[in-house]
Amino acid sequence: MFALSLGDDGAELRPLEPWHAEEYFAHIDRGREYIGQYIALSDRATDLASATAFLQSYADKAAADSGRIYGIWADGVLVGGVLFRTFDAESGNCEVGCWLEEAAVGRGLITRAIRVLIDWAVEERGMQRVEWIAASSNTASINVAKRLGMVRDGVLRESNPYRGVRHDMEVWSVLAREWRERRASGR
Repeated sequence: MFALSLGDDGAELRPLEPWHAEEYFAHIDRGREYIGQYIALSDRATDLASATAFLQSYADKAAADSGRIYGIWADGVLVGGVLFRTFDAESGNCEVGCWLEEAAVGRGLITRAIRVLIDWAVEERGMQRVEWIAASSNTASINVAKRLGMVRDGVLRESNPYRGVRHDMEVWSVLAREWRERRASGR
């Protein structure tokens, strides 16, 4: 399989496959509390079987061309990942997302990895709109959307029930023409 460099710090982006389930589960276990602050990803991998099933669901999505998942490795250790949560080639719309364990925060890994995904979605697959959806209280995630040049489309008020609380969710997006303009200007 391929590994794409995310810069000169040795970080790599690779497909996250079902055969990575043990490594993925160990990673989720290390970051369970931090990762679970805003997203249910850590709730979906409570043991090796559920971790395998989750990764298999993305292998199935990849086969159906409706989603994909990639891991971020730093110094040879899986520390987070990015994904196409949804991918609709017919409509030209997709949604990207991410997670990261706390030890890897502050290195720009997510921003760099999401740039790779958006470049591929826009340039190789012809996506016209890439969305980013995050809890309004998730400042780190909102800041990634801003760094990527996304536009805040709006807020879905109290749309996400998570751990007994209804959270406002912000929808951010970048259109293909905006992405190309941004990349051409060197941003």
